[in-house]
Amino acid sequence: MSLEQITISAILFFLIATLYSSVGHAGASGYLAVMSFMSFSSVIIKPTSLILNILVSLVASYKYISAKYYKWEIFWPFAITSMPFAFIGGYLNIDEKIFKIIAGIFLIISSILLILRRYIIKNSNNIKKMPKLAALIIGAAIGFFSGIIGVGGGIFLSPILILLCWSSAREASGVAAIFILLNSITALLGKIYAVGEIPALLLGFSVPSVVIGGIIGATLGTKVIDKNAILTILSIILILAGIKMLVSIF
Repeated sequence: MSLEQITISAILFFLIATLYSSVGHAGASGYLAVMSFMSFSSVIIKPTSLILNILVSLVASYKYISAKYYKWEIFWPFAITSMPFAFIGGYLNIDEKIFKIIAGIFLIISSILLILRRYIIKNSNNIKKMPKLAALIIGAAIGFFSGIIGVGGGIFLSPILILLCWSSAREASGVAAIFILLNSITALLGKIYAVGEIPALLLGFSVPSVVIGGIIGATLGTKVIDKNAILTILSIILILAGIKMLVSIF
């Protein structure tokens, strides 16, 4: 891995962290997209994505909690099952080809979910009571799948909360930020043996990039801004990266 690759990756990570944190996410799917375009190995992709995810979601969680865009009663039913399943998913060591298939499909689905979120945000004012059993089951499924590919799962959680009218858009962002933080930590603990595979130089450049991007994006996200353009840009990036990852298999 050359210094040029690492520098380009760090710049792209900064942009991803800024965009994602502005809508309550930590950017794992974006980091996957960048590392897919840069043809990184899955051994590097998974732990790197989780570490960067933890840093950005930590910043985003602080910002959204401070702005009071967070509800414990919505958060805990998802988190209580997602965390142990994220650990299990993180612990599993899957074949490189299978990883690329799963990650490629994930990126394409994530793109679709962001597009859905763009059109359903306006319909989230009529908040309904959330069934706890449904939340427990959904949390477990998101946690396991997220742990396998190295993401926090917020990109699935927030559209579900909004689509089913269980939360407002901003509260969904706050809940998703903390959900991503805890899932990423537990998934990384499951994959902790692989952390030594991450080039120190990559983290040295990437960590400050995503922290700064996370602070900027989360600050913007707690203000009144139009997020449609951001969601559209992210959707395009994800679907292209997903296609590229699937094509690379052949």
